Amino acid sequence: MTDPRAILEMTGIRKEFPGVVALDGVDFRMFPGEVHALMGENGAGKSTLIKTLTGVHGIDAGTIVLGGEPVAFGEPSQAQHAGVSTVYQEVNLLPNLSVAENIFIGREPRRFGRIDWSAMRRRAEVLLAGLDLHLDVSADLGTQSIAVRQMVAIARALDVSARVLVLDEPTSSLDAGEVERLLKVVRTLRDEGMAVLFVSHFIDQVFAVADRMTVLRNGKLVGEYRIEDITPVDLVTKMIGKELEALEDIEEATHRHSGGEVFLRTEGLSRKGAIAPFSLEIRSGEVVGLAGLLGSGRTELARLLFGADHADGGTLRIDGDPVAMRTPRSGMAHRIAYCSEDRKTEGLVGELTVRENIVLALQAARGWTRPLSRRRQDELAARYIDALDIRPAAPEALVQDLSGGNQQKVLLARWLITEPRLLILDEPTRGIDIGAKTEIQRLVAKLSDDGVAVLFISAELEEVLRLSHRVVVLRDREVVAQKDNESLTPDEIMAVIAEGSGT
Repeated sequence: MTDPRAILEMTGIRKEFPGVVALDGVDFRMFPGEVHALMGENGAGKSTLIKTLTGVHGIDAGTIVLGGEPVAFGEPSQAQHAGVSTVYQEVNLLPNLSVAENIFIGREPRRFGRIDWSAMRRRAEVLLAGLDLHLDVSADLGTQSIAVRQMVAIARALDVSARVLVLDEPTSSLDAGEVERLLKVVRTLRDEGMAVLFVSHFIDQVFAVADRMTVLRNGKLVGEYRIEDITPVDLVTKMIGKELEALEDIEEATHRHSGGEVFLRTEGLSRKGAIAPFSLEIRSGEVVGLAGLLGSGRTELARLLFGADHADGGTLRIDGDPVAMRTPRSGMAHRIAYCSEDRKTEGLVGELTVRENIVLALQAARGWTRPLSRRRQDELAARYIDALDIRPAAPEALVQDLSGGNQQKVLLARWLITEPRLLILDEPTRGIDIGAKTEIQRLVAKLSDDGVAVLFISAELEEVLRLSHRVVVLRDREVVAQKDNESLTPDEIMAVIAEGSGT
């Protein structure tokens, strides 16, 4: 595999954690002036490979050669000093500091022993201009959009003379226009001779920007391919090891019926500044999709139904009886479950085990004076680890060490053991691979068959239409249309969003 043109070569990389082999003899290489995509399901080993490259994890076997020299980084700062810079999916910057301070934190230009603020601002402006970004670098980073923060993180990475730039899910929280802007920056960096490692679950973006890709599955190398030598269908097959006919089966299964009796009904429910008055019915066994752009009010609507936010107008009825949803405990008491889009901040507790995370909601519902026995906890954890195929199947593993897709399954397991009548899923497949996404969609179809009502929120219209019996469209924090999903298309939904009205 040795190639003198390669800027980076990783050969025979093996990494083990207790009870699991995360990487098993993986080879990986990158060339200057190339965008290289790293592809695979959640749990395939992508994150672990990046962490072994950047010094977060040591390797148990194999070699890493950077610029022709063997390296063994003991910590990320060593990798950064050697020219390997990483921008993670969750931008690790400080919103209370200025844009310029975030770019140069720990490396501030100094004059006579003091920080040279003028020089720092000038250098920050030059760096951002190179990314086609022009803004007030003295403004707090917290006032900027997620897209701008992503660019600031890239600017910081570039300022340390990076030879290899690692972008880990850089587009997961961006809208279409912001994505295209970021991809343009990636192409520019490539054309300037940088080696860019691009990790994304968005296959269309990979094919739009990558020159070459490496595919992993279950910790092993499937292969390295030039982008013109592989099709999207081939890629998906290599990632999951089988054809993805399952998606068509899911769509057929979900659309078999359209729900039973009305479980929940709202009339003029609203919250000032969050969501305009709306009326909505959700039936048992029905999947209702929420469609709309970022900031359209989808999450705000969901939080009102669960009681995470308190409505200040309108009524909500469950089984025909008026209910005051003032707290999440109210929602849980009426067997409503809510999986937040922010699974790390509002969902999972990373420092707890898989078992502890799974039983958390059930224990909260019982009250802390009636603790679940350890035997019962073990039984529940084992059942749902098996039912949802959570990997590794290790109930005592810390949930923070799991891949994104498996973390999402743990969060789903937590709520499923409460036996909800309404399950609210807010972006449950964001940032996870196609295999885990298919499993979650299959689960939604099964829950619908079993009579559970599901409120499904996703920015991917194809996913909403595949799963939903009805689609509720929001724009500017207002419900503008409710449509039966008999033969709806993404274009029809987008037209409603654009026009702001529909039937």
